[in-house]
This record gives sequence, C-alpha cells and structure tokens, in this order.
Amino acid sequence: MDDLSAPYHAHIYYDDATRPQALALRQRLLDAKQSGSIAELFFVGELSDHAVGPHPLPEYEIHYSAAMLPAVIALLEASGLRALVHPLTDDDVADHTTLAHWIGEPLPLKLETLDPPGVNQGVARFGKSAF
Repeated sequence: MDDLSAPYHAHIYYDDATRPQALALRQRLLDAKQSGSIAELFFVGELSDHAVGPHPLPEYEIHYSAAMLPAVIALLEASGLRALVHPLTDDDVADHTTLAHWIGEPLPLKLETLDPPGVNQGVARFGKSAF
C-alpha cells in the first residue's frame, strides 16, 4: 500500500436476520468517526434495505482512507457480517473484482452495472454520498 491517503470503500451486506447486527456495526462506525478513533473515516451510509447497483443484497457503504484499512477490516471481521472492501480507482470493475477483498462468503455482483474502465462515478461521491 503505497498511498495511505488513497480512497477506500467497504460495502457491508445484511439481510432481515442480520439487520440488527448491521445497525449495531453502523453505530460503532459512527461512534468511531465522531470520536476520531478511526480518524480518516469520512462517510458512513444509511442502510439501503434493498439491492442497489452491483450488490445483490441490501448493503450500506463506508468511505475511508487506505491508512484506516487495518482498523476498518478488524471492525468488519469482528461484526460477523459479509463485506466487500475495495479501493476507489478509475477502474470500477477492477475495484469490485481483482482489487477487492471479501470478508465472509463472496457474492456474485452484477458487474454490468459498474462504470467502464477509465470512468468511476464513485470518485466524485467519495466522502459525500452512497451509490
């Protein structure tokens, strides 16, 4: 990891049974953001309660810098929830596939919904809004 300021996303998946866990994790993330214990956690999204974009299950996303990757991964792993962690580059497909790290069982993503290489609308949304 060369650039510790590089933007990262994590998509945290849940279903009806794990929604309470997802809410509890979201609150821990909001608390960490507010307290500064994860200093470069820039955005904690709302639960979607439906599939969105390439994601086949309900999810919410968080935005943070590469420097926060160890702290974020530790929280995600401890939650017991499934998550997709990836950098935010100019290649949306690679971000969600070859550059991605799964926590828990991987899901088949709808890759046709992603931006083509060289275009990534997520870059403009980084730290501001979810997909």
